[in-house]
Amino acid sequence: MLDEQKLLNQYHLDINQLKHYKYVHFNPRETIILEGMENFNLLIVSSGKAKVCSTAKNGKNLILSYYLSSGIIGDIEFLTDEPKATTTIIALSPFSCLLVPLKENASYLKENTPFIKALGKGLTEKLQRSAENFLSTSLYTGEERLCSYLLNCSYKNYFQDNLKEVADTLGLSYRHLLRLLKQLVEDGLIEKTEDGYFIKEEQALKKRSIDSF
Repeated sequence: MLDEQKLLNQYHLDINQLKHYKYVHFNPRETIILEGMENFNLLIVSSGKAKVCSTAKNGKNLILSYYLSSGIIGDIEFLTDEPKATTTIIALSPFSCLLVPLKENASYLKENTPFIKALGKGLTEKLQRSAENFLSTSLYTGEERLCSYLLNCSYKNYFQDNLKEVADTLGLSYRHLLRLLKQLVEDGLIEKTEDGYFIKEEQALKKRSIDSF
């Protein structure tokens, strides 16, 4: 109860005013929410890391925020009265959220001015991160973007994303991505595994990433 209230305090919510809330948990690589599906809940992130994707008209997945480790999922839909999810969110590590059903709590949430302000602040931060990720495509080399992506989207140093989607996300051709990965393997920074890659030299990888600037 105390941990739940501490989490809710960040958004000016009173646990005694919420109805039918519960904790939900997701495994690494499990889809938390799928773009286009009906969503009738707010998910307040408790722990873990996830990636946020949006499907472009050409069918390619674009990362809006490389990772999500705090905040609220479903805030955009709640504020705009959009019944369907606007993004796809996939867990990168064990991921836990406090699920708050909107139907039973809509009145309390919409009349809670401090909560609405907290949502607005969170949306501003998401927009800023999305803009930074967009700019990184033109400001940094393919290797720098790839190294950052490997670091952000790995779990326990294992990276298992779909490489075609990674290429689309980073604005690289599939062949160029494979060449960059091959070079990182030859340099001893990562190691090829059956279902992905293992990061052997995390600090060295950081020095060649966007995070080194």
